[in-house]
Amino acid sequence: MMKKVTAKASIGIQKPVSEVFEAIINPEIMQNYFISKGSGRMETGKEIFWSFPEFDGSYPVTTKEIAPNEKIIFIWDPESVVTIELKQLSENNTLIKVSEEGHDTDEKSIRWAIGQTEGWANFLACMKAWLEYEIHLRKGAFEFMKSN
Repeated sequence: MMKKVTAKASIGIQKPVSEVFEAIINPEIMQNYFISKGSGRMETGKEIFWSFPEFDGSYPVTTKEIAPNEKIIFIWDPESVVTIELKQLSENNTLIKVSEEGHDTDEKSIRWAIGQTEGWANFLACMKAWLEYEIHLRKGAFEFMKSN
């Protein structure tokens, strides 16, 4: 069996773990830093749909597992699984780690992993900017990606 490639990113956010967790599972909060619309809260076994400001349509997300304030596992690409792990380092300091794995180690998949790593790093930076400073870092950042 071939080894799979993994996209990874992590960041510290100066907020309690419960607030960071809620910002991921609640589309009303996530709309401030990642999606333009979500069809519902993430819940184990539930399929929801996310829309993005720079892409047409909505995309299915299936939540596989949720451990409150600790872990969220979901699928949005049939070939990969996203795991978001949260660790409270102190009262107002949360470490968040994202990994997405599942693609093979061929050249196309390595390019995918690099792109996903870039995307998850951006997700985390945008989340940090919103939760700590209420700055919409993503606004206008990806207009160049809209289909013309």
